[in-house]
Amino acid sequence: METRNKSAYLFIITLVASLGGFLFGFDMAVVSGILPLLQKQFKLSPFQEGWFVSSALVGCIIGVAISGELSDRLGRKKPLLLAALLFLLSALGCSLLPSLPGIIAARLIGGIGIGLASNVVPLYISEIAPARIRGRLVTYYQLAVTLGILVAYLTNAALLNYALVHTNDTGSFMHALFVSEVWRGMFGMGIIPAVLFVSGLFMVPESPRWLMQHHREQEATTILNRINHNAMEAQASLQQGRLLQKQKNISYRTLLAPQWRKALIIGILLPLFSQFSGINAIIYYGPSILNNAGISLSNSLLSQVIFGGANMLFTLIAIWKVDSLGRRPLYLVGTAGATISLLATGICFYAGATTGWALLICVLAFLASFAFSIGPLKFVVASEIFPGIIRGRAMAISIMVMWIADTIVGQLTPVFLKSIGTAFTFWVFALCCLIAFITVYKLLPETKGKSLEQIENDWKDQSKEQDLFVTPIGH
Repeated sequence: METRNKSAYLFIITLVASLGGFLFGFDMAVVSGILPLLQKQFKLSPFQEGWFVSSALVGCIIGVAISGELSDRLGRKKPLLLAALLFLLSALGCSLLPSLPGIIAARLIGGIGIGLASNVVPLYISEIAPARIRGRLVTYYQLAVTLGILVAYLTNAALLNYALVHTNDTGSFMHALFVSEVWRGMFGMGIIPAVLFVSGLFMVPESPRWLMQHHREQEATTILNRINHNAMEAQASLQQGRLLQKQKNISYRTLLAPQWRKALIIGILLPLFSQFSGINAIIYYGPSILNNAGISLSNSLLSQVIFGGANMLFTLIAIWKVDSLGRRPLYLVGTAGATISLLATGICFYAGATTGWALLICVLAFLASFAFSIGPLKFVVASEIFPGIIRGRAMAISIMVMWIADTIVGQLTPVFLKSIGTAFTFWVFALCCLIAFITVYKLLPETKGKSLEQIENDWKDQSKEQDLFVTPIGH
């Protein structure tokens, strides 16, 4: 019974923290249904279209930029609470503010919340999770992201259908929110999970590893005893935490030292490749791409629901296998599958085969490959590979790279679609996935089942071995 209660408590903590991922996914995907409607109402140019999408991404960069210092100085919980409040303000602003500049400002605020959550949530989960299930629990964050994406697609499709049916209703506030300017209602649906996130965070504890680093051992011990299945796990975590207390604070420059350099390279390249894989071209511009291919807006939103469902379902494979097969095999299979499916997607557009099953199957194959590898594992790996004393700030670098790449993709995708065409755009993404496969094959070590401190020691041992190998005899 006690073991069951501890498992339930750990699951609830993970669930609440993962609401940050849900809001991240919802905010990212809700734009796909809003964009064609906003484009029609405000007559957006390609540049304005890209800026509307990218404005939230600029906020994400700001959020990530401050997340490392906030999480290392104030703990993991307070930045999460700040992120939740920003999500709530953004959802209210986007649904109620009258002008386009005001809406973009609200999206910028929401982006700061996303940036904070995208770093601190996986960091927090990795630090409360026992080593044997850490990969699975961190992957719940990505599952929450995909669930947020799916819910955004479902609510977009449902609200659009409602608006089409009730076009002759009177001009009340609700009519404006859900019919005449239905995109406001699409934004407003984010208020519900934002309120749940704010409320839930008052129930979760601080990261025990952060507490140990700041000499609050008694609080850390209480939390570790509540989340670990046996006393040996809790005692091992306490012992590792005491070792962290002895380490001096280190600067960002430390990450350039030989023993951490490879970890830094991996932490930068994996999120970079994940954004240039093409996933956000489908999430942000999916309805526009399908609409331009001759599929009606309502049907393209239905296709997005199918895409979102596949993305969420295949993430379950990562949850199922990440702690048994490991990070490296899933990454290799996923990047290979993404490369092949993106090539095939480009061929469909090049050949004009956009109205049959071929295109849908190719896109679903890409989403499957992304969902069990490239999508979740960048967070799992980034939350594991950095030294504990600077983990928050190091992860911030990794996640900032992701959002900078995301901003570039969001801004360039509509330009690429209009200049080089849809087919060549997807072939560019396929090339990026091929480079990601080679990078993972050459650089990524396996970390399944290892404690965070053991992974840290592995980097140090590798560095010592290299030093011995290159040091001349007699020195």
